[in-house]
Amino acid sequence: MRIAIMSDIHANRQAFEAVLAAASERGAARHVILGDIVGYGGDPVWCVDKTMELAGGGAIVIRGNHDQAVSDPSVSMNETARAAIDWTRTQLSDAQKAYLCGLPLEVEDGERLYVHADASAPARFHYVSDAETAAAHLQACRARVSFCGHIHRPALYCLGANGKTTPFAPSSSTGIPLLPQRRWLAVMGAVGQPRDGNPAAAYGILDTDRGELEFHRIGYDIDGAAAKIRAVGLPEGLATRLFKGK
Repeated sequence: MRIAIMSDIHANRQAFEAVLAAASERGAARHVILGDIVGYGGDPVWCVDKTMELAGGGAIVIRGNHDQAVSDPSVSMNETARAAIDWTRTQLSDAQKAYLCGLPLEVEDGERLYVHADASAPARFHYVSDAETAAAHLQACRARVSFCGHIHRPALYCLGANGKTTPFAPSSSTGIPLLPQRRWLAVMGAVGQPRDGNPAAAYGILDTDRGELEFHRIGYDIDGAAAKIRAVGLPEGLATRLFKGK
């Protein structure tokens, strides 16, 4: 089976649509969304509705910190992120808010673990930013392969038999063999707001039959996504950063 794995959609309809279409072309038969469906972008209603539709078809969906913030004002955020969430809260229906609030913080699926941030404390939403934080994640979970998002930059970490955690920076869409004698943590980057200097939407394809993970990027209508942010009156920086991937 080929599974499309996405994270950090952030109410960016244009990027979400592009990723779903690209994943379908690559043969994805199932979807996993690692959280942060809303926040920052101008299309939270459509993105939540689409996510709920995918979940109805069997997709696994995880709760991110922005999803939680819709119903939990205590979630720590900077001023710009808070402005976007305050606006988002006024757009969503009660049913949509309840859906986001009720999402799980993590899901185990066979030998795989899906979580939004560091698995050592999922509710605290710590970033996995380097080998040290990846090691803390890997030590806290038992899954052979785990997936997270949150930091908006794709990465891959491997825990070898010697106990050392080694980082990799995925640079192509070639399938990476997830060797069974090692444990792995894949950080999937962001669909809706990349922050690695590449504005293209990020997602992954896990081929469970081949035991391989592909990291992909796909261009999308950034002008349209930025125009929607501006049209609804969200901070200008949320629009301009899409063009820079920062």
